[in-house]
Amino acid sequence: MRIDSLPYNNVQTQGPARRRWLQEHAPQHLEQCAALMLEALRRRSPALSPGIAVLGAGACTEIPLEKLARAADEVVLVDLDQAALLQARAELPAASLQARVQLLTCDLTGGVSALLQERLRLLPWPALEQGEASALWDRLAAVLDDCPVPDPPQIEGLPSAAFGLAISSLVLSQLFSYPLLDLLDTVQQRAARHLGTQERHRRYQEAAQHFRLRVIAAHLHLLRNLVEPGGLVVLLSDVRGFLFREGEVSQGGSTRRELPLVPYAFFDLVRQTFTVLVERRWKWLSDLPTAERLGRGYEVVGYLATVPAT
Repeated sequence: MRIDSLPYNNVQTQGPARRRWLQEHAPQHLEQCAALMLEALRRRSPALSPGIAVLGAGACTEIPLEKLARAADEVVLVDLDQAALLQARAELPAASLQARVQLLTCDLTGGVSALLQERLRLLPWPALEQGEASALWDRLAAVLDDCPVPDPPQIEGLPSAAFGLAISSLVLSQLFSYPLLDLLDTVQQRAARHLGTQERHRRYQEAAQHFRLRVIAAHLHLLRNLVEPGGLVVLLSDVRGFLFREGEVSQGGSTRRELPLVPYAFFDLVRQTFTVLVERRWKWLSDLPTAERLGRGYEVVGYLATVPAT
């Protein structure tokens, strides 16, 4: 499964060296991420728990961890990559701050990738490979529809209504894209001649979109459940990717290809789940282009929201 390779990929894309690269090439991205989190600290009521949960923390490349730790009695960093979490905590300059940071290694979806793989293994792949493409994608659409998505995921070590602030840091699109890429990887291995035809199969496209929305809704509900009534949530998510050629380094320049990452219904789901206080959008560059390959960048939406008291 793709999530199994996440720690290896994070070595290339997170940590102090990556932060220095971003400070040079995409400083606005770091500034915008930190600004929303620090604004949440300023707005947090003294009556709320001083505890903070950070989902998708990784090596805290875009997270002002020292400032969060100074403003909390406990910061819980949550990610699948334990090595990255350890690295983030070790960067703190004082043992007293490190003692405030707890680490929790888990799959934030509650195991969706594994649940999907179990169902894919049960399919009659030889018959599906020999049959029509439509039959394969119909079957895979049914698998997606039937795949459980824990809503919200129950994660041991993350109690409900225990935090004054919960942060989701640029992890949302990975939660649904990795399982879907796992599915396509399986098709590549077991029925390669049909790979690519899914783009013309409406039933499969609808099922994949519904699967994305179920995973998104579950993550939003997890965030909502973690904070006390009246608590705050910061949600950062890539919403669109773009590729660009050498010479088009400016973030405002034309792009060669845009890649939608989240369904448009995501924006409505956020406002149905939270009371949005601040919404900001920006673009950032993740890789510069060379003569041989295109550069990459992302459009991000950042929310500061509250969970209404009931």
